[in-house]
Amino acid sequence: MQPEKKKDVLKRLAFIDGHLQGVRKMVEGDQYCVDVLKQTYAVRRAIEKMEALMLDNHLHTCVIEGIKDGRDEQVIHELLGLYELANK
Repeated sequence: MQPEKKKDVLKRLAFIDGHLQGVRKMVEGDQYCVDVLKQTYAVRRAIEKMEALMLDNHLHTCVIEGIKDGRDEQVIHELLGLYELANK
């Protein structure tokens, strides 16, 4: 992973982890359901942004290297698998 992308991904993961801890405390504290759900939506968006960063990194590094190394079919198969997972 590119160093700058890795740093950003790790930063986002720390944010997500902290946010999830907050959601857990809200549930334990019997906070209003709508407020908890708003926070879970924020966590989901943060995860989606982190995934986008990772995919961008993958496309600009591993995919290019895989194609240059002659692993076109493997790379395409992996990308199709990710696409299928994202659309379940």
